[in-house]
Amino acid sequence: MTNNRRNFIKNIGLMGASGILMPSIALGNVETKEQTIYQNKVRPKILFFDVNETLLDLTNMKKQVGEALGGREDLLALWFTTMLQYSLVTTAGGQYEQFGNIGAAALQMVAANNGILISEEEARNTVLNALRDLPAHPEVKAALKQLKKDGYKLVSFTNSSNEGVKKQFESAGLTEYFDERLSVEDVGKFKPFADTYSWAARKMGVKPEECMLIAAHGWDVAGAMWAGWRAAFISRPGKQLFPLAPVPEFNEKDLMIISEKLIALRD
Repeated sequence: MTNNRRNFIKNIGLMGASGILMPSIALGNVETKEQTIYQNKVRPKILFFDVNETLLDLTNMKKQVGEALGGREDLLALWFTTMLQYSLVTTAGGQYEQFGNIGAAALQMVAANNGILISEEEARNTVLNALRDLPAHPEVKAALKQLKKDGYKLVSFTNSSNEGVKKQFESAGLTEYFDERLSVEDVGKFKPFADTYSWAARKMGVKPEECMLIAAHGWDVAGAMWAGWRAAFISRPGKQLFPLAPVPEFNEKDLMIISEKLIALRD
């Protein structure tokens, strides 16, 4: 069969009902760089981990914030999205404020919109205390230990402050597993701004495509991949990928399953 005939048959197969030739990329016939890396099973040089919800269980935090909102736990999702929204507003405006302080301000805003009065001091104390003593998800320590033993370099990468994540890791017993802790506090821009991921890669002395973010937030995974990183998504309850973003290499219910798949990759 000639090359021309092969191409003709291939193109006929891509015809829609209207007879219009559909581009092959729409059917996934054109591989991206990230897909090629994954199919060749090349290990990322550094694994970057989001912290809150990815590694740490926020159940206790949600309970405390819910109590501050007069028992309105139905407002928790609105509070968190408001906190994320205003972290982006802050960065877009060329400003920086610690994530906990933005969380406290968001708490006041949500409370005010629902007829609940919370002072600035009360809001800050609530968020600070709520984030301080969070346990790790049940599988996290064993998965991190497995990855570290297998030679992976592990780096935490969070929107929280340096001091905040230090205390969180001490409380949860995670400090020993990580080679370094990175906070957006040092760059002054929150994830998922592309500059933030670029900064983290430079900080660790690697190329973007040599980085993999592991996170339980669709927005974080999307930001990392748009910045040229690889990514793995932990589908914690209530968490979803952003449908308009690239698809990450892994999408699993917990870190242990992802760690086993990463260990199976070659150097």
